[in-house]
Amino acid sequence: MRRWCPAKVNLYLKVLGRRPDGYHELVTVMQPLTLADELEVEPAGRGLQVECRGAELPEGPDNLVWRAALAFFAAVGIEPKARLRLKKRIPVAAGLGGGSSDAAGTLAALNALWGEPLGRRELTELAAALGADVPFFLSPRPQVGRGLGHELAPLDLPPYWYVLLNPGFPVSTAWVYRNLDLEALGREGAPYRDSWEGERPESWVANDLATVTLKAHPELTLWLRRLRELGARVAGMSGSGPTLFGLFGDREGAWAAAQELRSPFPGWLAVARGLTGTEAAGWEEEAWII
Repeated sequence: MRRWCPAKVNLYLKVLGRRPDGYHELVTVMQPLTLADELEVEPAGRGLQVECRGAELPEGPDNLVWRAALAFFAAVGIEPKARLRLKKRIPVAAGLGGGSSDAAGTLAALNALWGEPLGRRELTELAAALGADVPFFLSPRPQVGRGLGHELAPLDLPPYWYVLLNPGFPVSTAWVYRNLDLEALGREGAPYRDSWEGERPESWVANDLATVTLKAHPELTLWLRRLRELGARVAGMSGSGPTLFGLFGDREGAWAAAQELRSPFPGWLAVARGLTGTEAAGWEEEAWII
């Protein structure tokens, strides 16, 4: 079985405060992208085998795909026996949710291959135990996440087009949260919202986590400005970063901006479309790593 595991962007991310358990309450708007990792899953005689191409990732217990597979087999009460091959296209530790998406794809693929022994509720519980973003990728469409991020509600958004810029260094999500100044966010952070108008993203796109990452890497602000100069309706940072995005209304505008940036930008660059949840097969072809 082959599954496409899409990346995502956080168009809005407001940190509401720290919980007694050390995690953070938040509100976030996420849209999945046509940029996707490719996952192939098949039954094996015995044990787990995980192969990764396209990124330097562990192929054992430290890999989220491995952990997701073990969680599935434990939940259904059978011996692990599967071979999983992952081809990475989404940068690692980039704020695009690639690992979480791969984990969700693993759960869904194994559940399908073994005759769907787990229902949606059980899959969601397994996904939430693997990471805050993993449940989102079980139903890849625009959604609002609350709480830790996995209390999800669907949201209608247009098929925005994105130019994605990754400078080539990883950023730890845990490090970003540890360095948040919650008092300052209360005064100067993203305004709290509970509605998001799809036709006017420039009025609400914001990310509290950018206050940490952009302070540590101020050169990124120059590329945000350049994206706006090249016609992006709004430019921002996804998740804890460091991936930046420019949001465009059409493919032509995104493609023209990407061509202008390809020579001066020193890192990874891609163009992708935002998914709406109504796509036919073949949507993964609407992404280009330039």
